[in-house]
Amino acid sequence: FFDLVYVFAVTQLSHHLLDDISWAAAAETTFMLVALYWAWNYTTWMTNWFDPDTVPVRLVLVFVMAASLLMAVAIPEGFGEHALLFACGYSGLQIGRNAFVVAVTPRGRFNQNFRQILAWSLISAPLWVAGGIVDGEALRWVLWLAALGLDLAGPLAAYWLPRAGTTPMSQWQIEGAHFGERFQLFVIIALGESIVLAGATASDTGLSVDVVAALLLAFLSSTALWWLYFGQFADVVLERIRGATAEERGQIGRDIYTYLHLPIVAGIVLVAVGDELVIAHPTDDLHDGGALVALGGPALFLAGLMACAARIGQTQSAPRAVAIVALLAAVPLAAGADGLLVSALLTALLAALVVAE
Repeated sequence: FFDLVYVFAVTQLSHHLLDDISWAAAAETTFMLVALYWAWNYTTWMTNWFDPDTVPVRLVLVFVMAASLLMAVAIPEGFGEHALLFACGYSGLQIGRNAFVVAVTPRGRFNQNFRQILAWSLISAPLWVAGGIVDGEALRWVLWLAALGLDLAGPLAAYWLPRAGTTPMSQWQIEGAHFGERFQLFVIIALGESIVLAGATASDTGLSVDVVAALLLAFLSSTALWWLYFGQFADVVLERIRGATAEERGQIGRDIYTYLHLPIVAGIVLVAVGDELVIAHPTDDLHDGGALVALGGPALFLAGLMACAARIGQTQSAPRAVAIVALLAAVPLAAGADGLLVSALLTALLAALVVAE
C-alpha cells in the first residue's frame, strides 16, 4: 500500500521529462527522482527494524505516504510555483519519521544512531525550505544541491557529529531477504511505469501497425531489463548479504541498495520516456534528445548493474560492457534514424545480452 504513492510519483517524473526533453528538464527530473528515492529508501531502512503491523508504525507510514503524495503532486512545478510544497513535503517526511524512531526507542546505541540521523535531517531542512521560498532559479539550485548533498553524504559519513562521532555500522544490521525484496519492488514500480506509459501512449496515439509494433518492442525491451535484473543479479546480491557478517550486511545494504540502485531506477525511467517517444511518433527521427534518452537509459541501467557487481566482488560481464559502449556510440547515428528502427535494434541488443548472460 505504501508503494502506491511512489507508483504515481514515478509517473509524474516521466511526464515531467516528456513535456520538455532538454538538459534543464533532465536535471530537474534527476534531482526530484533522487529526493523521492531517498525518502522511500530511508523509510525502507526504518521498516527493516520496526514491525509495520503495529498501529504506531502504520500511522507513521501513512504520514510518510501523505508527505510523499504532496511531493509527487508538486513535481510538474517542483522548480516553479510548487517548490516550497516539494521542499516541505520532503523535509517534513524525513524529520517526522526520524523523530518517531528517536521517541519510541530506549536510550542506547540504536537510539543514538537515530538521534544523529535526525540531527542531519534538521541541518538540511532550512536549506530545503529556503530553496523553496527564493524566487531565483539559480539560487534555488544552489540551496537545494547543498541540502541534497548533505542528505546523500550522511550515510557515507556515518552521520558524524562533533563530540558524538560516527554511528557504528553494527547498528545498521539488515534482514537481507526483506531488505532486498523491498528494493526489488521499487525496480518493479519503475518497470511498471514503462508498461503503463507505453500502453497509455499507444491507446492515445491510435493502434496503427507502426504503433502496435513500437508497443510490442517496448514491452520486449522492458522484459529484457526485468530479466537482466531478476535473472541472476538480484539473487546474487541476496546470497552475498546472507553470507556476510552483521556489520558487512549493513555496509552492503548501504552501498548496493541505498546508492547503487539509483542509476538502475533512473535508467528504467529513461527507457519509459524513450518508449513513449517512439510509440507516439514511430516513423519520425528521434533527434539528439530522443536518441540520448532512448539509448542512454539502457546504458545507465547496465552501468548500475556493473557497479553493483563490482561492489560485491562479482566477476564483471564483458557483454554488459560491450553493450554500454555500443549504446553510447550509437547515439549520434540514432538521432537521424526513425524511432521504430532504433527501438528494434535496441530490443535485439538487450535480448542478445539476456541470452549471453
